[in-house]
Amino acid sequence: MAEQGTLFENLDTLPLAARLRPQTLEEFCGQKHLLGEGKVLRRLIEGDRISSMIFWGPPGVGKTTLARIIAHRTRATFIDFSAVTSGIKEIKQVMEQAEKNRRFGAKTILFVDEIHRFNKAQQDAFLPYVEKGSIILIGATTENPSFEVNGALLSRCKVFVLQALGTEDLLGLLRRAVTDERGFGRQNVEIPDELLETIAVFSNGDARAALSTLEMAVLNGEQTESGIRVTKETIEQCTSKRSLLYDKKGEEHYNLISALHKSMRNSDPDAAIYWLARMLEAGEDPLYIARRVTRFASEDVGLADPRALEVAVAAYHACHFIGMPECSVHLTQAVVYMSMAPKSNALYVGYGMAKKDALNMLAEPVPLVIRNAPTKLMKELDYGKGYRYAHDAPEKLTDMQCLPDSLLGKEYYVPTEEGVEAKYKTRLEQIKAWKKAQSEED
Repeated sequence: MAEQGTLFENLDTLPLAARLRPQTLEEFCGQKHLLGEGKVLRRLIEGDRISSMIFWGPPGVGKTTLARIIAHRTRATFIDFSAVTSGIKEIKQVMEQAEKNRRFGAKTILFVDEIHRFNKAQQDAFLPYVEKGSIILIGATTENPSFEVNGALLSRCKVFVLQALGTEDLLGLLRRAVTDERGFGRQNVEIPDELLETIAVFSNGDARAALSTLEMAVLNGEQTESGIRVTKETIEQCTSKRSLLYDKKGEEHYNLISALHKSMRNSDPDAAIYWLARMLEAGEDPLYIARRVTRFASEDVGLADPRALEVAVAAYHACHFIGMPECSVHLTQAVVYMSMAPKSNALYVGYGMAKKDALNMLAEPVPLVIRNAPTKLMKELDYGKGYRYAHDAPEKLTDMQCLPDSLLGKEYYVPTEEGVEAKYKTRLEQIKAWKKAQSEED
């Protein structure tokens, strides 16, 4: 028993995330789409049939851990390599050793963490050895490998996308941390399940962040006769969020996103920035906010300012590439732009009316004139008969009927005179006047 005590004492010197690092696939948290029973990556690992691959995903989802699990299960030599501390010289030394292993019939798995930090020359140094089979390359990256990994190298690797962990995944991990002897199982930690869920929500899909927050909370918990008690106040102090913490699936979550949306709609940039800050500082996923802003760009601005959608999509990509806290300024730019832009809900209203008709009139036939006619029989049935190619017309217009007979004359898009949409309104009026005149002539 004395030896076991020494073992735990050594473990206690490591951060909680390191102590609880999964050793087996059964302990691994999340990524069921890749590692569930019968899934392709699980079969490759269990069968020791690993080929070169890249793990792409946000921080704290298990890319390095998964590589180490592979190391424990494989019969190949496993080399852990860091793109941060290694250069061409170190790469060549490792490759030479891998080539010697190959000649003796042994495989070498080379794990490269943060492979996106390697420049083109460094990545090129791997290529001949991957092609010859001297190494099986496993790269890990938080960046899109399509942009950050050389095409030649990427084409020889299978990309597996690791997803941000869900709240339930993180909650299970935190519960295990409290009870597992590698975690706090020997310290009798008292922490309500709702506080564990608060940590899970706050950690935004990052297991390492969740465990670090829990560790800080336990270290700052109240000492009791029986162990350690963690309170809501402790959690709030450790996350510096105080009363800002909220449940992403609860009422406050929807209240805040509603406040942001309606502030932008009411052209109030100050209120929009405030509600944005409330959400971000409470731990909300910036990509969720970016998606809602993108929706707003078409629902509430639309063609009154077509650039609004470009700004929103650019902000989404900035959030994806950079993450918090840096991307807060990109979202601020987007919500201020939406607040100041001219407003039109013509697209939203138009689709709503069309949706209603589409659902209530599902059997309306497509007019013969605009049907496709790829076969002889279809042509004999007058599919496409009388179709006129608008580009061949002098005005680039025809008065050809495109709506079903029962909906002829129905208007779904009714542009406003706000912003740029006033120009679209004038153009639409001209088009309709021309078509009406042509019909009357016919």
